[in-house]
Amino acid sequence: MEKLLKILKEIKPRVDFENETALIENGILNSFDMIQIINAISDEFVIDISAAEIVPENFNSIKAMWNMIQRLSE
Repeated sequence: MEKLLKILKEIKPRVDFENETALIENGILNSFDMIQIINAISDEFVIDISAAEIVPENFNSIKAMWNMIQRLSE
């Protein structure tokens, strides 16, 4: 999860990703941030994130993103 945290901090350094649980719902991440995050996660973890996966439930927190990465890596 440290790699994921590093990616997120590079994109949005002022966000408390360890504790925030409503990144999408509270508008902390915008569409441009999401594109950057999806591309970075895809490259770093060598996974394909389909359009069906791009829902708030998978991106509202670092834990949700990590769970999605683990699931798509299987």
